Amino acid sequence: MKAGVIGLGMGMAHLKGYLENGIEVAGICDTDRVLLENIQKKFGIPFATFDYRDLVGVQDIDIISVASPDYYHREQCVDGLMAGKNVLCEKPLALNLEDCIEIIKAVRKSGKKFMIGQVCRFAPGFVLTKQIIDSGEIGELFFVESEYAHDYRVAEGVGKWRKDPRRKPFIGGGCHAVDLLRWIVGDPIEVFAYSNHKCLVDWPVDDATIAIYRFENGVMGKVFCSIGCIRPYTMRSVFYGTKGTIISDNTSDHILLCSTRYFKEKSSYNFAKIPVEIAHHNVAAEIKYFIRRIENNEAVEMNETEGAKTVATCLAAVISSQENRKVDIREELFNQFVGL
Repeated sequence: MKAGVIGLGMGMAHLKGYLENGIEVAGICDTDRVLLENIQKKFGIPFATFDYRDLVGVQDIDIISVASPDYYHREQCVDGLMAGKNVLCEKPLALNLEDCIEIIKAVRKSGKKFMIGQVCRFAPGFVLTKQIIDSGEIGELFFVESEYAHDYRVAEGVGKWRKDPRRKPFIGGGCHAVDLLRWIVGDPIEVFAYSNHKCLVDWPVDDATIAIYRFENGVMGKVFCSIGCIRPYTMRSVFYGTKGTIISDNTSDHILLCSTRYFKEKSSYNFAKIPVEIAHHNVAAEIKYFIRRIENNEAVEMNETEGAKTVATCLAAVISSQENRKVDIREELFNQFVGL
């Protein structure tokens, strides 16, 4: 197989991920001429273009990575699929449900493999956290929380694409934390959220949101998203169960586990450190997973419907904070695309 990469910001991780997995990168696309020429020369890539439509038209490219700004995902994913390519799209799937639905329809029509790059599902600390929870070690979950804490003052993106008013931070960045909780807990059914705008006052969007979710299994959840906080980037997450607690993130070399199996007396409760590899954007593992699913013609877990559910769950929080009301996620949002 051969791959093509659209967007050489986050797309550089995709380019290197393909090479690490023995996949030739046969084409690249970016609007920055200097960057495009430098990357083409450095990696010996045979085809480079400013227009993504030229890239998806290259016949011997089998996989396209869409790693462009969020608001380009729909057109580039749809065009890639209609050109007969398997598509790996960076998170979020899109910024609204209309675009998500168009991508879902294109996947169905094309019959090609599609994957949404919710890379937290490949972060070693989170992978181990899910394994421990699934094993029953900490009992039944009753409260979970995750955060997306990132100072966008130093991460505006190429061309300041993150500053575009079309990009709501809770969808564009907070989708990491929301998808993580969906992956481990299941689908939430309702949300109430609050937002404010006190840190990045020159940005056109709210810069902090806190959302309280109720999941279909009775679990309570909280997601905090800030793009203006003064702290190192992290996604600290806590999972409270009836028999223990796990604290994990995607930037530490360990997770913390406290469970009744190890600590029988309250006075002896403490956290055990379990070492993990640090790989908060483990795109190489993500690509390895996608390649295997294509080769073996197997279903992709992080498919277009999963991507749309995460976008809908984020969008529900945005609607709640804007309209100051509880949002029924299934009735108001999921029902628009589930079953397509």
